[in-house]
Amino acid sequence: MIRIGMSTSCVFPLPLASAFRLAKEAGFDGVEVMVTQDPQTQDASALLELSRLYELPVLSVHAPVLPLAQLVWGVDPNQKLARSAELAGAVGASTVVVHPPFRWEVFYARTFERVIRQLATEFGVELAVENMFPWKLGPATLRGYSPSSDPVQIDCDAITLDFSHAALGGRDSLEFATAMGSRLRHVHLCDGAGSMDEGHFFDEHLVPGHGAQPVAEVLHYLSSIGWKGSIIAEVHTPGARTEADRLAVLVETREFARQNLARESRSRRTSAHSDSA
Repeated sequence: MIRIGMSTSCVFPLPLASAFRLAKEAGFDGVEVMVTQDPQTQDASALLELSRLYELPVLSVHAPVLPLAQLVWGVDPNQKLARSAELAGAVGASTVVVHPPFRWEVFYARTFERVIRQLATEFGVELAVENMFPWKLGPATLRGYSPSSDPVQIDCDAITLDFSHAALGGRDSLEFATAMGSRLRHVHLCDGAGSMDEGHFFDEHLVPGHGAQPVAEVLHYLSSIGWKGSIIAEVHTPGARTEADRLAVLVETREFARQNLARESRSRRTSAHSDSA
């Protein structure tokens, strides 16, 4: 069964307990914990207590790779990955979401593919490399990540598809998902309006259906092939004026996923019934 979860980043900078509560109220099946400076996001005992309190499993852990979390667990990127994998194993999460190394992290980039495979084996979790995007400086396109911003080009066993990142990179997410093949294990549910080449420079993380990516079509595809991963809402809600507004955004995102996954399931059942008639 495909589980539909919510990233705690959706409601940042609200407290972690608020993220779990809103995920519960919005009807999600679980949460992805974005590791930040908040000590609770780094503490397996605290996460398990919130999981028990709100009856929501921790489906995945996002390693601390964002600028505001650069000093979490030190400055050694491999140590950050190891601590993330250890945390995921301790809370029962199946997946750790990781970004490719920045281009200037030369040693990290050189060992990245080997290290993520070793950690996956050691801690019994998948380290799913997320698709990123090239950077633009005026008319020039810069390679910001190494070995690549495209995990299809990386020697890894598991991949996370992010629709907003695909939009910025000018990628069609349905073609991207099929290119990922069986390595696609995790999805960040959101949307993007366009690419950097089209003048879009912000990682928008729009509500699915509010951008230009074929999000519904990807969900239909995943359902049609019997995919078993987790779909995690990762939408921005800072513009919400009230908690009710924020909750409405989260509910809309969850319903988008549920309806589009169910649509393909109904289509498959109808086809099977027709074939047997």
